[in-house]
Amino acid sequence: MTGGAMSLLSKLRCITVDVTGTLIAYKGELGDYYCMAAKAIGLPCPDYKRVHEGFKLAYTDMAQKYPCFGFSAKIPNLVWWKTVVRDSFVKAGYEYDEETFEKVFKRIYSTFGSAAPYSVFQDSRPFLRWARQKGLIVGLVSNAEYRYQEVILPALGLNKGEWDFGVFSGIEGVEKPDPRIYKLALERAGNIAPEEVLHIGDSMRKDYVPAKSIGMHALLLDRFKTEAAKDWRKLELLCFLIWFLFNSFWSLIS
Repeated sequence: MTGGAMSLLSKLRCITVDVTGTLIAYKGELGDYYCMAAKAIGLPCPDYKRVHEGFKLAYTDMAQKYPCFGFSAKIPNLVWWKTVVRDSFVKAGYEYDEETFEKVFKRIYSTFGSAAPYSVFQDSRPFLRWARQKGLIVGLVSNAEYRYQEVILPALGLNKGEWDFGVFSGIEGVEKPDPRIYKLALERAGNIAPEEVLHIGDSMRKDYVPAKSIGMHALLLDRFKTEAAKDWRKLELLCFLIWFLFNSFWSLIS
């Protein structure tokens, strides 16, 4: 570990971590689970690409109208997801009668409320345990509904013994990239100063930028080689070069 990293670690009291894309990932494709639900009741398998595109449109539309899984509008979680799934099928060109759709939806909702569609990255548990052993407070900050905290993470073996607190958008009514969700995390950690916290996540827009904006340290974990991460690395390198040249200049004239 470098001197700079050691210096930062010595100042930290808390680490917050994103969940999906950072600690866990989806297994397979969305179409796999929609297909299994349809075939289980004797229907043909929907087209993967059409369902995937339909889901993206339906989810985005619902999230814009009723963010945080319907928190402010007091829409029950099941109803929110039922609307998304129904619209996903409709936008993909599949319209089922109410009885048929209900059977398909129940299977999809049940599946995504279990451990089945997710896998835990190999380094997730060792990292969380290491942080706890170092005496750090560990928090989760995620744009996720209540089932992540109550069902999914425990089913994946990421129990409360691995982390101290969670801030989930579907429970709190605020979501990333809104900096307020990070301020809420600081409160949950015991009202500690932002410079004593490191946030780790896989999104430049939702994790790195808003965490830095309130004074937290931030680390972009690029598990999927995204374009945003490439741009970030170039920017970090540029900043380092500017800093190096600036310091070299002053050392020469002083």
